Amino acid sequence: MRTVLLPRPRFASARSTPLLPALAAALLLGLAVPAHAQWMWRDADGRVTASDRPPPATVADKDILSRPAQRAAPVLSLSPPAAASAPAAAASAAAAGPVAATTPLDRELEARKRAAEQQQAARQKAEEDRLAASRAENCRRARSHAAALESGQRIARFNAQGEQEVLDDAGRADELRRAREVIASDCR
Repeated sequence: MRTVLLPRPRFASARSTPLLPALAAALLLGLAVPAHAQWMWRDADGRVTASDRPPPATVADKDILSRPAQRAAPVLSLSPPAAASAPAAAASAAAAGPVAATTPLDRELEARKRAAEQQQAARQKAEEDRLAASRAENCRRARSHAAALESGQRIARFNAQGEQEVLDDAGRADELRRAREVIASDCR
């Protein structure tokens, strides 16, 4: 048997091949670049579409799921800073306002705010109804008590010791004055 010596295979190393580090760098750069598809919307068929361009004008604003973030461009001006910053700030606020209000999270936040406001209004309405019912009951009792005091019939009440005492003319006048105050405040 005859032995044949074959040349040894050479393995490429990072030092000997400049192509490998270049490929690794290109791969890392490709991963680091942010996605360009910043617009997302639901089309007429219900499919979600992503693009780096805005949706067609036929897509309703409620069907736009996400928009690109608004970045204010630096303003280069030779005029004084106060004069240049006011219009730029107003323009950026006007541009950022409608965009920020249409994101799904903002819509959910607005819905929660509306629900909380409705609950608060319902609680306030219930409290007002309870107070109105209490005033109506106080009015009814005060009118009944005033009518009994004005009729001249004998009225007795219990004192602090639990004893029954009959009202004299001064006590009757004092009770009638209090009943009229309650009627004035609660009977509307």
